[in-house]
Amino acid sequence: MISKLLRRFQYINYRLSSKLIIAYIILTVIPMALLGYFSFVQYKKSIEEQIGEYMPRFLRQANANIEKQVEEVMALPKLLLNSESTLAILRKDSYQSRADQNKDRFTVNNYLARTYLNGMNEDVIGVFVLSKNRLFYSSKIKFTGLDWEKLLIPYGQDMDLRGKEKITLPNETKLRFEGGVPYVLFMKQIQDVDNRKDLGTMFIAVKLTFIDRILMDFEQNNNAKMWIANRRGNIIYHTDPNAIGTTDPSVRDYPIWNGSFRVSKGKELQLISVTESKSFDGILVHSIPLQDLTARTDMTRKITILIFICFVMITTLFAVMFVLRVTRPIKRLIRLMKEAERGKFQLDLKTHSRDEVGTLARSFNSMMTTIRDLIEKNYDIKIRQQEAELYALQSQINPHFMYNTLETISMAIEEGEADMAVDMVTQLGRMLRYSVENTSNFVPVSEELQHVVDYLTIQKFRFEDRLVFEIIRKSDPGFFYMPKFILQPVVENAIKYGLESRERLDIEISISKESGTRSGDTAIVFRVRDNGPGIKRERLEEVEKSLKTGTLSGKKSQFGLGNVNARIVMIHGPEYGLQLHSVDGKGTEVTIRIPLITMMDRFNLEQGEEDNHASNTDVNCG
Repeated sequence: MISKLLRRFQYINYRLSSKLIIAYIILTVIPMALLGYFSFVQYKKSIEEQIGEYMPRFLRQANANIEKQVEEVMALPKLLLNSESTLAILRKDSYQSRADQNKDRFTVNNYLARTYLNGMNEDVIGVFVLSKNRLFYSSKIKFTGLDWEKLLIPYGQDMDLRGKEKITLPNETKLRFEGGVPYVLFMKQIQDVDNRKDLGTMFIAVKLTFIDRILMDFEQNNNAKMWIANRRGNIIYHTDPNAIGTTDPSVRDYPIWNGSFRVSKGKELQLISVTESKSFDGILVHSIPLQDLTARTDMTRKITILIFICFVMITTLFAVMFVLRVTRPIKRLIRLMKEAERGKFQLDLKTHSRDEVGTLARSFNSMMTTIRDLIEKNYDIKIRQQEAELYALQSQINPHFMYNTLETISMAIEEGEADMAVDMVTQLGRMLRYSVENTSNFVPVSEELQHVVDYLTIQKFRFEDRLVFEIIRKSDPGFFYMPKFILQPVVENAIKYGLESRERLDIEISISKESGTRSGDTAIVFRVRDNGPGIKRERLEEVEKSLKTGTLSGKKSQFGLGNVNARIVMIHGPEYGLQLHSVDGKGTEVTIRIPLITMMDRFNLEQGEEDNHASNTDVNCG
């Protein structure tokens, strides 16, 4: 089955026009399409490589700007040392009263507000000083999470950073500003230079908008994203505020922390560029979908595709015109050859070209001339001979049958069996009408069966109990047709040889529908069985061979069988006809196989016979 399908789709079996068009597509359209495709892929790859090279450089520059901003924030605690009154308060170890403590807190808080919140740095939203279990603060926004009355740090146990700065993320402290303002907390110790002691720790809360200002100049694509994450994947800053404070576990799986690489997120490929951030002890990340990298080339790509389509359409039009010009005379030759297959040989393929097609046309005209000569000399003579043999057969059978039938009717009248005589006359008249009135070569199956029944009934009147017959309809023939006078010669042959050697002859005629010799076809099969003497093996082989070669028509013994087989083969082809199955001394079975002929098939067959007759007439006239 698979091999048949492969053979069906083989290039060698296509029409010439299809082959030429396919060759054009393979040699022109496909290479151009592949060239355009690979060019675009290479161009897209080059853009990706360029972005992958210079984006880490931009990130490093952005990271340097961020570090510079962080250094400026880390220098802010030194401003506290410029106020002698503030230093004096921070040097105090204890208070005599609550009022003194509140007064000092008010003084320090005012200083923090004036120095850090009023124009020093617009990104600073809060300043907190923890000194000897005391909390001084000033904030632009209300906050929660820090309450100096509930601080549990023992006296003298202030936070010890050992002289280093530290950056604290929101998820590492309980400090929260109203409205959920994202921030980062810078921590640095305050050292008393004169006494070389630590006076406390300053916390400066800075809004992350300072990072926005730094990064906004690097990327204008709406689908691009930038963020800062520490080494554990905690996102400190993100261009999407909703992502700040979340965790990105994929950070740990990044193949490099200084460079670019591709990552698949769902159905989308993204180009990730990474550089390390010393300020936040993490990485600065830039992400952009790969399809956005070539977004600006969409117009060029669309114009290129449009030009390519127009080029293909124009060249295909010229190719089709060329193919039609080449194949038109070949198609005309094929059409004339099909006409010749149907028996029309008065054909002439006119062409003036001297190429291969012209040579083929002249050879075809020469062949038609030769065929017409052969038909005049051989074919027409053979057809006339077969028609003469058929006429001779009918002339041989009918008078003999008529003589015996009339003699039987006469005897029945003499013996006073008027009813039997009437029946025989009725059936004989119906048989004569069937033979004379119906001039068509194809008759309904039911009429052919009725004709055989009438013939057997008349023979039974003659031979009485010596002849027994039965008609078995395994399938309803319906309104199907068959060639005329097919069954009677076979039945007559069985009666002729069977009653010569049997006291009683049983004849069984069955009709059924079976699968045809070709896939999808349906055939009507008649089987005529008798219990006659049968045919010897050597004679049976001789008869079968004669049926296949068509030489049986000259034999008197099987003159009817040969004629029936020849008619079926001539009309329907060699796959249909007669088959003999016989056992010497036991009986014979003749199988007649014809195709299922509908009313439309009958019309086409009769029309074909008329065309053949007209063609033969034309040839003879020529």
